[in-house]
Amino acid sequence: MFTGIIEAVGQIQSMQPQGGDVRLYVRTGKLDLGDVKLGDSIAVNGVCLTAIELPGDGFWADVSQETIRRTALASLKPGSRVNLEKALTPTTRLGGHLVSGHVDGVGKVLSLHQDARSWHFRVEAPAELAKYIAEKGSITVDGTSLTVNAVEGAVFHLNIVPHTLQETVMGDYQPGTIVNLEVDLIARYLERLLLGEKAAEPTAGGISMAFLAENGFLKS
Repeated sequence: MFTGIIEAVGQIQSMQPQGGDVRLYVRTGKLDLGDVKLGDSIAVNGVCLTAIELPGDGFWADVSQETIRRTALASLKPGSRVNLEKALTPTTRLGGHLVSGHVDGVGKVLSLHQDARSWHFRVEAPAELAKYIAEKGSITVDGTSLTVNAVEGAVFHLNIVPHTLQETVMGDYQPGTIVNLEVDLIARYLERLLLGEKAAEPTAGGISMAFLAENGFLKS
């Protein structure tokens, strides 16, 4: 688990094909690796990866084809800057929100403009994630815990303060940038709980309007 508070910006040093998967080497910059052991988790742009080697100035991790298909890691290359966060501990200050490091989908930056000292971003999420994104709710973008300022269908708005731009890769974003998205864990679990016994059915997916009407959640 993570908090979505970025601890350092690192850089992709190497991406090596390994039997259909990819072995990734990340230089971790100012991230303190003193308490990191082999097998520990580090979030790279919001993707939870396992450290399999620790050369001293970074770490190696294996990235499966499943992760490559479902995240924006495929758009990275040697030299790309990435957000880094070590896994939280029982004594970690929870400054953001609970983040699993399991990316729900890939979004796209549509536009950005300066708004006083902050920057206003519009990001388009996959249509199937729109129901989990709420105004003033939390969302994780490339591992950064952020507050949704407004929602228009599958498009959500963010206002990013100068500190966040400086301490994360958001300062690199341009229209068209592909980003990792993780929606709020509570929304995910709430949806599953509302399915009740239907959750055990092989065809059970998310909550539809038909499900809500059938179970009395919608009033005529």
